[in-house]
Amino acid sequence: MADRRYRQPGYGSTGSGQGRREPPPAPPPSGTLKNRSVSRCAACGAVLPITAGSLTQCPNCRADLHACRNCAHFETEQRFECTQPVPERIADKSARNECTRFSLRVTVERDTSSGSIRPEDARRGFGNLFKK
Repeated sequence: MADRRYRQPGYGSTGSGQGRREPPPAPPPSGTLKNRSVSRCAACGAVLPITAGSLTQCPNCRADLHACRNCAHFETEQRFECTQPVPERIADKSARNECTRFSLRVTVERDTSSGSIRPEDARRGFGNLFKK
């Protein structure tokens, strides 16, 4: 019974390629989806204008924007939770501070607005899944 367990494909293979899996192929690039640069509020996730340097609070939830959680240098794994050298720890990461190294976090997201994909394309793609 113990010898049956070791006869599984891929167990202890000797480099013959047997049992080795290839990574799945990358999906083809989609021409209909585009990337866009977006800045979001760390508290509520509302989209902010990238030129939000003049804003002091989120227009949606009124959270302070000049706070560590909205900064591009905010990283929880780093010392004092900042990738830049800071002289002292800022205790409340959500509260407004006067850090001179603050830079509003800008991320690149895929634009999935309803205007980029027509409903007919989605239906046609779903129907093609089950054709023989």
